[in-house]
Amino acid sequence: MVDHTIPEIVIGRLPLYLRELSRMAGESGKIKTSSHELAQRLGISPAQIRKDLSHFGEFGKQGTGYHISYLIERLTDILHLNDEWPVALVGAGFLGQALASYRGFQRRGFAITCVFDSDPAKVGVKAGGLVVQDAATMATRLREAGIRIAILAVPADAAQATADALVAAGVGAILSYAPVSLTVPPGVSVSYSDPVVQLQQMTYHLSIENE
Repeated sequence: MVDHTIPEIVIGRLPLYLRELSRMAGESGKIKTSSHELAQRLGISPAQIRKDLSHFGEFGKQGTGYHISYLIERLTDILHLNDEWPVALVGAGFLGQALASYRGFQRRGFAITCVFDSDPAKVGVKAGGLVVQDAATMATRLREAGIRIAILAVPADAAQATADALVAAGVGAILSYAPVSLTVPPGVSVSYSDPVVQLQQMTYHLSIENE
């Protein structure tokens, strides 16, 4: 059961904590950490880290810090990453090809298991070792496989129609690389990755530094 009282911004920081803790776990002889150490590594205040974790119970005792492997285990449970999630990728252009070939997804609990495109020139070719399938078959194949997560790597003018098709096929979470805002029904989660928007945010901070 999802706790809708927990702010989305808190949920968004949990994967950052998990990623850094996983790095710590790979450091020789490192067993424990503290909110102060995590804060220094992530650029987040220790109080914020403690407050975020407190939404999910007790993870350590004051003055003794956190046991790294235990905290990794708990965060993995909270984020439902104990089992690998199958992911559909829609769009086999340059970006889609790069995403299909990226091995970092599998190391963190996700596996792109199918790729779709509406361009006949791309259907039948391989992307990351997977044969690109015709987008016309997408709804049927997603329902058959029970896939609930999709990555959208299509042009802006095709994004909304593709998102609609994904939702109709039972997808409940979409990561969109298309530079456009999507409209989805309540209960469907959308996250955006737009490098241009992120660069524009960075130039704002650079302009402040130069004032």
